[in-house]
Amino acid sequence: MLLGAFILLILAVILIFTVPALRYIPRALVHRLPEIDQYRIFDNRTVEAAEPQPWPMASDYGRHSIPDKYMGIFEALETVAYIVIQDDSLVFEKYWDGYGPDSYSNSFSMAKSIVSLLTGIAIAEGYIESLDTPVSDYIPGIRDFDGRKMTVEHLLTMSAGVEWNESYAGLFSPTTRAYYGKDLCGMVGRIRQVAAPGERTVYQSGVTQMLGYVLRQATGRSIGEYASEKLWKPMGAEYDALWSLDGREGMGKAYCCFNSNARDFARFGKLILDRGRWNDRRLVPEWYMEKAIAPAEWLMSEYSDGPNHTYGYQFWILEKDGVQIPYMRGILGQYILAVPGKNAIFVRLGKKRSETRTKQNYPDDVDTWLDAGMDILRRRKSPEAGCGMEE
Repeated sequence: MLLGAFILLILAVILIFTVPALRYIPRALVHRLPEIDQYRIFDNRTVEAAEPQPWPMASDYGRHSIPDKYMGIFEALETVAYIVIQDDSLVFEKYWDGYGPDSYSNSFSMAKSIVSLLTGIAIAEGYIESLDTPVSDYIPGIRDFDGRKMTVEHLLTMSAGVEWNESYAGLFSPTTRAYYGKDLCGMVGRIRQVAAPGERTVYQSGVTQMLGYVLRQATGRSIGEYASEKLWKPMGAEYDALWSLDGREGMGKAYCCFNSNARDFARFGKLILDRGRWNDRRLVPEWYMEKAIAPAEWLMSEYSDGPNHTYGYQFWILEKDGVQIPYMRGILGQYILAVPGKNAIFVRLGKKRSETRTKQNYPDDVDTWLDAGMDILRRRKSPEAGCGMEE
């Protein structure tokens, strides 16, 4: 019995180290589930900043605190950063667990929204002809499905109709292999289409990785280089970002793994609120932003038999108190929330998110980050706020 088990173990080890597709397994077994500071275990491409534009401090900066009624959730979900910006000024920030204004933290799937912004720019610059451009122009292995072509818009709306298991928990899931492995180009080439495109949103990280591949082929640059030139430098980021790769000089993990800090992440919130403008400079076409941050309601929802009301072009949308709020989100509770009407941005970074969902199917911890931020904004208007007093 023991000899048989030992032989099986030896065979498994031989397979892991001789079959390229399985070489990610030792790293996955060591590190298990993703963590916010794992950029250290990957190769990274620097997304260069230039000419920093720090957020101005609001006149009442430092006079507010998170109301006590929210602190239990902030702490239980291991928040590491929370900031509130209004009217382009930093109103409030707090950090935990040794993190600070310059600490790197993984964006996880917030990176998907960055890839979307880059796609809009690439269309405006003529690298990609249109939203209707066939994906097969860049990934030849993609074939028609019952006569219907997969397009760039199908990738943007997660309606590509491909086979992909999204679970990070499964050792053999493609998401785990993409995260810990070193063959993203090969994985993109092997993705199979199993349903008609353009019918239903199905959230799949592999679809964003396909979009990242399309961008690289279309622009001739890595997504990190393109992001630096078209977004990070023009937005006045204070610090270089890191975009994790699948290996040295490898492919960027388009679906995740843009590493930055809360203040610089907030710049994407301003870009959302200003519909693709940064101050007096147009970075992303307005027509594209309008589509990106609105639900693709012509598609069926992944969560019901009704229309999709929650997902645009790699951006999430929720409705709260009658207001549509576009936002970016990552699997461990990374959020950039852009609140129209208040001209406000809330950024929350942390190690956990809630496992329970609202009726709109978003993690219900989002309500905590929104409500806490709104309470701080309300206190700005109270007479006591000017004296540094809290309610």
